Amino acid sequence: MSHKNLKNIPVYRKALELCRMSREIASYVSFNKDLLRLYESNSLRDIIANSILTDAILIPQKIALVESSRSTSERLQNLSFINIMIRNINSYCLGLEKDGVKETEYINLLRSELKSFRKYYRKWKVSHR
Repeated sequence: MSHKNLKNIPVYRKALELCRMSREIASYVSFNKDLLRLYESNSLRDIIANSILTDAILIPQKIALVESSRSTSERLQNLSFINIMIRNINSYCLGLEKDGVKETEYINLLRSELKSFRKYYRKWKVSHR
């Protein structure tokens, strides 16, 4: 499937929105404002922010792989990875709260975006099993 066609898939667009929001939240909560270097930090908060970014970036990539794959087992494997990344991001939100992020409204916004994405994802997933 071409890049243009991916933009027409609602779950893919929603995944890109999740990426944008994750980037903004990570930028806000991290001590190291250079998001490309978060992995170098020893701060738990920076590590969690980097993990959120990594998983959020992988989700649209996995959606693209599912869309382009002809192999059922490959599609199922990528769908499973997306499920894992959704759970991980939820866990990272809890980790940020436990690390002392006071502005929990931002974390709750990310959770809401993730919940919204999950609705699109469930509908889309049914057609790719």
